[in-house]
Amino acid sequence: MAKTILIGAPVDEGQRNLGCRMGPVAYRVAGLRAAIADLGHTVDDWGDLALGALPDVTCQNPAVHHLPHIMAWAAALADQTEAALQAGGLPIILGGDHSLALGSVAGAARYGRAQGRPLFLLWLDAHSDFHTVETTTSGNLHGTPVAYIAGRTGFAPFPPFPAPIPAQNICLFGIRSVDPAEHAALLRADIAINDMRVLDERGVVAPLAEFLARVQGANGLLHVSLDVDFLDPAIAPAVGTTVPGGATFREAHLVMELLHESGLVTSLDLVELNPFLDERGRTAKLMVDLVGSLMGRKVFDRVTRSY
Repeated sequence: MAKTILIGAPVDEGQRNLGCRMGPVAYRVAGLRAAIADLGHTVDDWGDLALGALPDVTCQNPAVHHLPHIMAWAAALADQTEAALQAGGLPIILGGDHSLALGSVAGAARYGRAQGRPLFLLWLDAHSDFHTVETTTSGNLHGTPVAYIAGRTGFAPFPPFPAPIPAQNICLFGIRSVDPAEHAALLRADIAINDMRVLDERGVVAPLAEFLARVQGANGLLHVSLDVDFLDPAIAPAVGTTVPGGATFREAHLVMELLHESGLVTSLDLVELNPFLDERGRTAKLMVDLVGSLMGRKVFDRVTRSY
């Protein structure tokens, strides 16, 4: 059984649709702790991170907003995620927008480097998030983490990413919204893009199994970053960046069940939940159910809900 550690990350500055800061509370209200504990795992809730002093930083791109806040969140999350892993736990980061991965994955990378084990990244998202601080036109830094993690240049004044993850160790899964600049950069990086066309043609099992086999073969650590918009908005409306055609209920649960059966997941992000946009908590409850599948619950264990 796993020792899980919950880390609240009320990050709202990486995009412009306010509400993600309420995500950690929504997960707790939706019963995340009980969902994990009922499966026999231990749960230690470290509470929500708070920002300290903001760094005095600027960048050359005038579109970028809240840069000091995002850098401060990233530094705090890197330290907290690394500490949770050092304590022998499986950190679950309760977001918060996806800019939090600038810190959570950095902490996992630092831990992996100290352990002499490679870090792999499974990015469950509608978006590739492959812009840099220099290239983003929206200025929303939640669209940059994968580029930072992969070691792209253009991130000053962020510190260099510790142990950038090689392209073959990154799996983008469920992608269906990539702008031309990101597309061109991804092709140069040679990162595997399992977009919805791939999943429609091959299903979710084959590409995920291939990636997990690489993780296992390398004795790697696996960080999973689950964005609400990986899911189809028909079943998960509580996100500010909805893109039609996402993963269905069964596809999402199958991904989580396969991850559980692999036994490879060492850290997890839950991001972009905006409770202000939810319908009677249905998205928060679905995300909690998905974590339950990741932690070992089978589909026939679930009760029928009426929303």
